[in-house]
Formats: sequence, C-alpha cells, structure tokens
Amino acid sequence: MAKTTDVLLDGLAFPEGPRWHEGKLWFSDMHDQLVKTVDLDGRCEEVVRVENDPSGLGWLPDGRLLVVSMRDRRLLRLDDDGLQPVADLSRVATFYCNDMVTDAHGRSYIGNFGFDFQAQEKPRTAALALVSPDGHVRVAAEDLSFPNGTVITPDGRTLIVGESFASRLTAFDVADDGSLSNRRVWAQLEKAVPDGICLDAEGAIWVASPMSGEVLRVREGGAVTDRIRVATQAIACMLGGPKRTTLFVCTSESLMAEDCRAKRSGRIEVTEVAVPGAGLP
Repeated sequence: MAKTTDVLLDGLAFPEGPRWHEGKLWFSDMHDQLVKTVDLDGRCEEVVRVENDPSGLGWLPDGRLLVVSMRDRRLLRLDDDGLQPVADLSRVATFYCNDMVTDAHGRSYIGNFGFDFQAQEKPRTAALALVSPDGHVRVAAEDLSFPNGTVITPDGRTLIVGESFASRLTAFDVADDGSLSNRRVWAQLEKAVPDGICLDAEGAIWVASPMSGEVLRVREGGAVTDRIRVATQAIACMLGGPKRTTLFVCTSESLMAEDCRAKRSGRIEVTEVAVPGAGLP
C-alpha cells in the first residue's frame, strides 16, 4: 500500500525551508512574510516578520536564528532587539536568494535563483554563497542550475545541493575552512525536480519534487527506494519529531505569490518513515 500523509497544519500561504529545532518544526511561510513554528499537536506560532520574504533558516552555535531574506538578497540574524543584517549577498546572488544550510561552525551556504524564471528569462546558472558568522561573503561553488535545498553529512565533510533545473543532486567535499571541492553528481533524477531536501541516517536523501507532486527517497547513484505522493506540490521536506522519523512535507497548490496569498492552500503534512534523520539541517 502506498504511504500517505496526514495534515498537521493548513491555511498557510507558502511553507518553505522546514527545520526541526528544539521540539518544533520551524518554517518560512514565504508569501505571508513570516517565520513560524508548529508543534506535533498542530499549534502554530509566529516568530518574526521578514518584509522581503523569508526562505532558508539556520542557527548559529550560540542559538540565534539566521534567516535568508529573499528579494533584497540578505542574510539576517534574530537578536533580542529584532532582526539584524549579517550579510549582503547581492555580489554573489544574481537573483532572489532561497534555501540555506548552516553548519556546526555557523557558516551558511545559500543558494539563489540565478535569473527571474517567473518572468521567463533565459536560464542562467548561479553561484552558491558561503557566509561566515562575521558576515564575510565568498563564492563556494559556481555554475549551478538553480541551487536549492542543501544538506551536510554528519561528519561535516560532504555537502550535497539540489540543482533544481538540472534534476540532479550534486556533492562536494568540505574543507576545514568551509571551502568546497571535488564536485560530482551524487544522483541524476528522472522527472523529479529537487526543491527542499533532507538526509537520513543511512545516507539517503528525501527530495521534495514540486512538479511531480511527490517526495522521494534517493540513494547515492540515483536509486529511488520510496515515493510518497501528495495532492498538490511538494515544496520541501524535513525529518524530525522525537525520533527524527517524522517526515514533514511542505505543500502548496501554487508557486505564485498572489495565488498563494489568495488561496492559502499551503500545508504542513506528516508521515512516519523507518530511517531517522541525520546531519544538517
């Protein structure tokens, strides 16, 4: 029997960037311009408003929240007195910023669209930005086709990023200073378009694929072991819960901001899986 999901939370504009942290799922309700949390009983709370649309989330070693601000291409930090700028990403990001993973040292790897695909511009590759906790920005990798969801293995030595417009997962070795090298195809996907991703303890990656309306579990090399269909579009996923075996899936009927705000069809859906989450985020 095919695995199905249950609805934990609905009425959202566009949930994105889910992260399991301190007993709750944190996520960006992007087109509602809010970072929110939801617990396993479905209780939702607002954390902070981000006027230029929040996307990727992470935490510094001291526990402060980091948020990608999409349209103005900045990384922000939530201090006791509110959001503070950490870095201007516009030197590296050639269009809106999107997902992010923050490592154990507080270094953040941040993707961007590369071009305005909603305006049907000609596709261009993009760079992955690396931001240190002090705000220094450098290029971590270039020529990526819409770098999106990103994970880091438990040993901190491998980073894997979804290239949405190339339908592949691409891996890099991570040096002590955060630099990336030894680029290689981790998995070439058939039909699936990787958006948000998460890693499990067997080294497989769950991939949310909006265009095919599913979440799939992929092993290195491309073998698909599991598929979970959703009723609309699967935007992102995260393993969490007490045993990290709860798969949270962000879904939405639309990708367009006005439609999302009007319909509020966004949901957080859940299902239990066999292998717990591992690594970052």
